[in-house]
Amino acid sequence: MLNSVSAPAVHPDGSRAVVSVTRPDFTADSYVGQLCSVPIDQEKLPRRITRGFRDTAPAFSPDGLVLAFLRTGGPSSKAQLYVVEAGGGEPQVITNRLLGVECFAWSPDSHRIVFSSREPDAGRYGSSEAVTADAEAPRLITSYQYRLNGAGYTRDKPQQAFVVDVPELGGEPSTQPAAPSLPEARQLTLLTTDVCSAVFATDGSAVFFVAAPAESDDNLATSIYKVSVTGGEPVAVGPVGSVPQAVQEVRQSRDGKWLFYIARDLGRSGRDFVARNAVLYGLPAGGGAPAALTDPELMDVSAPGGRIELRGPDRALVLNNAQGTVELLELGATGDHSLVVHGEATVTGAAWAGGSMFVSLGDPSTHGDVAVFDGGQLRLLTDFSAVLRTETEIVVPQELTFAASDGYPVHGWLVRPAGKGPHPVLLNIHGGPFAQFTVALFDEAQVYAAAGYAVLMCNPRGSAGYGRDHGLAIRGRLGTDDMQDVLAFLDGAVAKFPALDVGRLGILGGSYGGYLTAWTIAHDHRFQAAIVERAFLDPVSFVGSADIGWYFGLEYLGDSAVDVAAQSPLEHVGNVQTPVLVIHSENDLRCPLEQGHRYYTALKRRGVETELLVFPGEDHELSRSGRPRHRRQRFEHILRWLARFLPTDANMAEAPKD
Repeated sequence: MLNSVSAPAVHPDGSRAVVSVTRPDFTADSYVGQLCSVPIDQEKLPRRITRGFRDTAPAFSPDGLVLAFLRTGGPSSKAQLYVVEAGGGEPQVITNRLLGVECFAWSPDSHRIVFSSREPDAGRYGSSEAVTADAEAPRLITSYQYRLNGAGYTRDKPQQAFVVDVPELGGEPSTQPAAPSLPEARQLTLLTTDVCSAVFATDGSAVFFVAAPAESDDNLATSIYKVSVTGGEPVAVGPVGSVPQAVQEVRQSRDGKWLFYIARDLGRSGRDFVARNAVLYGLPAGGGAPAALTDPELMDVSAPGGRIELRGPDRALVLNNAQGTVELLELGATGDHSLVVHGEATVTGAAWAGGSMFVSLGDPSTHGDVAVFDGGQLRLLTDFSAVLRTETEIVVPQELTFAASDGYPVHGWLVRPAGKGPHPVLLNIHGGPFAQFTVALFDEAQVYAAAGYAVLMCNPRGSAGYGRDHGLAIRGRLGTDDMQDVLAFLDGAVAKFPALDVGRLGILGGSYGGYLTAWTIAHDHRFQAAIVERAFLDPVSFVGSADIGWYFGLEYLGDSAVDVAAQSPLEHVGNVQTPVLVIHSENDLRCPLEQGHRYYTALKRRGVETELLVFPGEDHELSRSGRPRHRRQRFEHILRWLARFLPTDANMAEAPKD
């Protein structure tokens, strides 16, 4: 049972935290889960406190009386905002947004909630139940930024901020059979771009949020805005400076004196995003210049799922990508900082209240658990992966570092299957490229190890978590140091461990990992099988077809036709000899389906053994959050392909039946 655990919501008295625990369900072919209360007292067991189809994003009101959360009523439903008495009771829905609620935050007085939701133009899908997607009028597009993977067209349904009053709970229920009346949600913003990270000011009089200026279509800059809760025009409040920034999130300190925000510099062009570490800034609320509170060269406070949390009057908690781990940092508005949690773990969320610090985390043997920071140490409070460990044999990765040909250290892990071997080897390459493999339990590696494969995963130059220079090393040079690093890691591992079979090798990866897989097999012919998934393969067509195409390839590869061709897997496809399974999804806007079609067709025309596996209804996130049945079928096809060219005693897979 692959349970995922949300960031904790801590009750103001510090006695307990609430998390959502979700899992893939094959019967529902969706993700299901409920909220779980985790007491700080070890003598009390965690317990499920809701029973919805999928309940997520718990948050206690500041007075501790009410718990708010998002509930999705079924596989095709949209999430709505619910509230329930903190001591228990029947949850009450307070929104009915046709396109659902994305995120929310409490007001300081515990009487209101600000939430974000997409607001479609009149006559567009989502504006009325009577309007279907295939009956919409045509779209006239004049901007670069008009689509987003997972959301589709966005310019005619921008995300806006709304405020809703929380009704009194515990009152006399209605005896009328009619549907319950809902409190009216008041729309605060009328922007043409998405409103994100909406939170109340400390005094409750206004809402801060992040959005892109309407006129900044040709760059990636976003700014912090403030709007009165009574309405009016939003006012830009930062950041200030000569270099544009992409702001991700904002929170006001509890004493009201500071704005904490996370942002990346974008260079003079406003598009220079390559290997830019996310930085936590402190901006005086009364005006002044922001100060960087984390090192932009060495630290990256944009770990997946991370958000700014507050501690005390003027301190913030953030998550930092750090050499295959995710650390928890505490920083003061004046620059002092401390490392709260580090080591062989990935922190996925943290919150503080009532003197208690709760942390959600993963490690090599758990997909997600909750701990409390107690006496300078983490004390585990849950064991949500117990069933997983009982039903499967989890392999703990072995940490390794090998030198590339130029002496550069390449850091990564080996997940080795049971038995003496020799085991066929899979070289797995992560996406990004500015991302990282971590020490946390990785379902992909565990599936392949259970099938008898030794899995190698490393963070080559270009990855996040090792400083900006490490990430910048491949700019304009994709397929150079990064390819040498992954091959050096492979060479080092097979030389060190006789149980790894150097004569039976596979290579696979998704997104940028698919790029580097396709690039590597065009330049190195030692592999018996390859899997190229949701990949960036043709930089030329990518410019006009991907949601990020108008800037991504130009910043990473350059805009010279010669330079682009020199780094293009499609330009070098004639050198490929390795059998290739190409996997793609129909609704992928990040690396569109045409990338896979073009690559597959080019291989087929040249006589390379190849197959194209296309998933309907899925987007770029198939392997992480696609339909559970599709995720299972993906593994079945991957194992089938590997069984053809790299069979093991544990993997003699046949073609899936459905």
